[in-house]
Amino acid sequence: MNNKLIELACIIDDDDIYTNLVKRVIKTKKLCENLITFKNGKQSIDYFEALLQNSDNNKIPDIIFIDLNMPIMDGWEFIEQFNKIKNRFNKLITLYIVSSSINPVDIDRAKSLNSVKDYLVKPVVINELENIFNESV
Repeated sequence: MNNKLIELACIIDDDDIYTNLVKRVIKTKKLCENLITFKNGKQSIDYFEALLQNSDNNKIPDIIFIDLNMPIMDGWEFIEQFNKIKNRFNKLITLYIVSSSINPVDIDRAKSLNSVKDYLVKPVVINELENIFNESV
């Protein structure tokens, strides 16, 4: 196993049970140094736009896990907004969709987006998470 860790990961999901479970797995398995969470796409877009204003590169996540179905701003809207600003960051940010939807339309749409690395179906398996973090270092 690689001893280097992802510095910062981000979970955007309104499901507290899922978020807390993934946070616990990440902490227990020591998959990254820090983790930030948001309950919807709007909160996270506001965060990223504030980073651009402040030029604070230390708070830019390496990996984003985003749900599709959320209130206020869903995952699709987030991706659309994020694609407009992501090139302004001096860092590669890897985006994964994590959804309970097994609708082939959602999966095909996600896989057609260059900005999305992969589509994961909930519940995410621990080994799957470990592989993502280990491959991203």
